[in-house]
Amino acid sequence: MGEAPRPGRPVRGSATGRPLMAALDLLGRRWALRVLWELREGPVGARDLRGRCDGMSSSVLYQRLRELQAAGLICRDTDDRYTLTGIGRSLSAAIAPLDKWARTWAVTTR
Repeated sequence: MGEAPRPGRPVRGSATGRPLMAALDLLGRRWALRVLWELREGPVGARDLRGRCDGMSSSVLYQRLRELQAAGLICRDTDDRYTLTGIGRSLSAAIAPLDKWARTWAVTTR
């Protein structure tokens, strides 16, 4: 499998690797946002993380974990659990308004 998308390298949608396009390529991968969302409240082991991500295969989980680590968004702690890095936490804060919007949208579409 290929490397994790990075700014400055060609990615889907951008031959020059514009930072936003690199981020969208990484975050648009199956389960990537879900993994990050599940880590927002603190460290989680791989087995528990897979259990929280309804129906994700272990091979996809480990691929996403490798990509998110390579991108610097997550790391492993001393107990071998996955946790958000500083830049990963800042992404979590950036996604929070989208979550708020989605909850409002859900109420209006019932």
